[in-house]
Amino acid sequence: MLFKQQAWLRQKLLVLGSLAVGSLLYLVARVGSLDRLQPICPVEGRFGARGQADFPLRALQFKRGLLHEFRKGNASQEQVRLHELVQQLPKAIIIGVRKGGTRALLEMLNLHPAVVKASQEIHFFDNDENYAKGIEWYRKKMPLSYPQQITIEKSPAYFITEEVPERIYKMNSSIKLLIIVREPTTRAISDYTQVLEGKERKNKTYYKFEKLAIDPNTCEVNTKYKAVRTSIYTKHLERWLKYFPIEQFHVVDGDRLITEPLPELQLVEKFLNLPPRISQYNLYFNATRGFYCLRFNIIFNKCLAGSKGRIHPEVDPSVITKLRKFFHPFNQKFYQITGRTLNWP
Repeated sequence: MLFKQQAWLRQKLLVLGSLAVGSLLYLVARVGSLDRLQPICPVEGRFGARGQADFPLRALQFKRGLLHEFRKGNASQEQVRLHELVQQLPKAIIIGVRKGGTRALLEMLNLHPAVVKASQEIHFFDNDENYAKGIEWYRKKMPLSYPQQITIEKSPAYFITEEVPERIYKMNSSIKLLIIVREPTTRAISDYTQVLEGKERKNKTYYKFEKLAIDPNTCEVNTKYKAVRTSIYTKHLERWLKYFPIEQFHVVDGDRLITEPLPELQLVEKFLNLPPRISQYNLYFNATRGFYCLRFNIIFNKCLAGSKGRIHPEVDPSVITKLRKFFHPFNQKFYQITGRTLNWP
C-alpha cells in the first residue's frame, strides 16, 4: 500500500513539474516574440522619412502574435474590425528574378515586425485571367495586417513578363520594387535544375543543360532558351524603366544573401525606410542544410523548404565559360544602370 502511495505521489510531482516547465517556456516565448531580445525602437512615420516616430515596434511585434492567432483560428469579421485589421495593397513587391532567392528574401524580411508577407505567389499582374478579376480581388489575397505595417508580396515572373510594369504602375506609381539577382550562369543552371527535378519526378526524360543553352547549329548561346533569356537582367530592367525611375528599385545580391544575409537585409531595411530591426540573432547557419535559417524568438525557428538549395548537375566547363563571356556585357550595363557592381566573373 505504501509503495502505491509513493508511486502515485511521484507521478503527481512529475505532472506538476511538467506544467511548471511548460508555463515557463510559454512565458519565455511571449517575451521573445514581443522584444526579440532587442531594444525597443519606434517605427518611422508610416515608413516615410526617418526620424518621424509613429508606432512602437514592441506593439507591432505583439500585434504580429495576434495576427498569427487570427490566421490559425479564422477570425470573425467582428474580431477583425475590433482589432483594426485590414488587407492592404503591397507597398513593396519582390518582382524577381526566378531562382534568384525571392522566397529567401521574403521570409527573411518577414523577420521585421513591421513587415507582413503574402505567403503564396499571387500572380496577379502576370496572369491575364487573374488580372481581369480586378484590384479588389488582388487586395483580398493580401494577408491581414495593421495599418502601420507594410505588406510585401513576391512573384518572380513579374520581372520578365511584358505587361507587368504598366499594370503595377497603374496600381501604384510610387511603389518600391525589389529585384534579387544571382550570377547569371549560376541562376540559369539553377533554373534548369528545378525543371529537371520536376521532369524526373514524373519519370520524363529531359535534355542536358548544355544542349539547351547552346544552339547546336551555330554553337553560340541559345537566347531562345528561357533560362538564358531570364538571366539577361538588363533587357528586362530597361522595360521597367519606361514606367519607374531607378530610385524605386533596389537590387539585392542573391549570392551574398546566401553566404552573408544580414548586410543585404540591412540595405533593404534602409531602402524601405524601415527602422533597423533584423540582427544577427535572427539568422543562424544550419550546417546540415548548408544555408542560413531564421530565428524569430527563443522558441520559434524556421528553415526554408528542403527543395531550396538543390545540388546542380555538372556542366561542361567550356559551356560555363561561353555563357559567362556572353553575359559579361549585359552585366556591365546592369551595373551601370543600377549603380551596384556585383562580383560576377
